[in-house]
Amino acid sequence: MTAKESVSKKAVIFIDGQNLYHCARTAFGCTYPNYDIKRLAEVICAKQGWVVGEIRFYTGVPDISDDAFWHNFWSKKLAAMGQVGIKIFSRPLRYRNEKIKLPDGTTHTILVGQEKGVDVRIAIDVIRLAHDKSYDVALIFSQDQDLSEVADEVRKISEEQERWIKIASAFPVSPTSNNKRGINNTDWIKIDRQTYEACIDLRNYR
Repeated sequence: MTAKESVSKKAVIFIDGQNLYHCARTAFGCTYPNYDIKRLAEVICAKQGWVVGEIRFYTGVPDISDDAFWHNFWSKKLAAMGQVGIKIFSRPLRYRNEKIKLPDGTTHTILVGQEKGVDVRIAIDVIRLAHDKSYDVALIFSQDQDLSEVADEVRKISEEQERWIKIASAFPVSPTSNNKRGINNTDWIKIDRQTYEACIDLRNYR
């Protein structure tokens, strides 16, 4: 038996902040995370006819001793997000040495920051809130294929609860994008340049 689709669809938004930034950088040439995530979520949901229920933002943040500039940037930006009701989940970045090969054939070691636990936290929250019947639509701003299994779990929950649930992934895309695929087993919502640039955060956190 197919669950009946809701007339009014409540969406909970899950944003992988670093994934969204890197996608926007490749697609639109953004040099820093310049998105107004509340505005962007509202615009995407309005186009789909969904009601925004909650916005949840996830990111890694470098320690001030490792990178004072980006630590301060994220501290200010996350504080501003919190003031407009966005729920924040942040994790310290972990660093490792990575060797890169230069065009002249020599190798160079650089320090690379890596997020730990962000994708796991998103997965847990998407599944938990589905169990709690907190949304009709889970909208994930990410292209991380590690989250494809979450979509399968949400479909199982939908069947168990005999309730219509949609899971979608949104991501910037342009002719310069290397990756034009959303998360497998989700509905893909492609964010074009015009939509993205209408949702830029003009405040200076730098």
